[in-house]
Amino acid sequence: MAKKRNDAVATGRMVPNLSLSRTAKVGEKTEDELLLQRKKAAQPTPRVPEQAEFTHGDPWRVLRIMGEFVHAFDALAEVGAAITFFGSARTQESDPMYNAARDLAGRLAKSGFAIVTGGGPGIMEAANRGARDVQGLSIGCNIELPQEQSINPYVDVAVNFRYFFCRKTMFMKYSEGFVLFPGGFGTLDELFEALTLIQTRKVQRFPVVLFGSAYWTGLLGWMRQQLDAAGRIDSKDMALMKLTDSTEEACAYLTDCYVNQSWMK
Repeated sequence: MAKKRNDAVATGRMVPNLSLSRTAKVGEKTEDELLLQRKKAAQPTPRVPEQAEFTHGDPWRVLRIMGEFVHAFDALAEVGAAITFFGSARTQESDPMYNAARDLAGRLAKSGFAIVTGGGPGIMEAANRGARDVQGLSIGCNIELPQEQSINPYVDVAVNFRYFFCRKTMFMKYSEGFVLFPGGFGTLDELFEALTLIQTRKVQRFPVVLFGSAYWTGLLGWMRQQLDAAGRIDSKDMALMKLTDSTEEACAYLTDCYVNQSWMK
């Protein structure tokens, strides 16, 4: 067989693989060998933490980020119309806002929307629970934090993230609207990022609902006085948000925005 192969090469019917020939000639390791090789300790050792150092470098992080996006895109690929809920993870079940989030999520799920949250406790749990109440699709996009945040028990599809920006991309990509209940820095971050992307036309406009006038009125007043009146934003930018205390009104507004694109009229 070897003679026939050499004859074929000699007569020009086959072209030798020069790169592999070079590797063999100079005694270099093959790519498979390089991929599979690992450092070995002098004595059998079941755990060697320093061998994981390469996973802390930037090139590895880039691959991890790519993997995180691929995993999320795959997990959420079949999601249709969805509404994302934001709000405090510290909201207790006895809080009226918990019940409002649960009720609104149930109404939206009945209307055909999947419900997306950060997958944690508080308002997130309430919204996922509301979707589960009516057999709707309940999605949780959880985030790795120094203090572990577990997935609430009402999530049907769970996606875990290491990076906030990957997670926020999923909220933006798979949502037809945002609902923001009273919350902390994270809730405000999501609000202003959404407004910035819409205002700068980096994304198509979508509805942003602020639920709970007692909580949001002060911020909206400050925005009108310090941003709008001072010319730091356009007056029409204030119309990018819908303030309400009614779950029925919020559901009707979000549904109308999806079906009729009401802001275009």
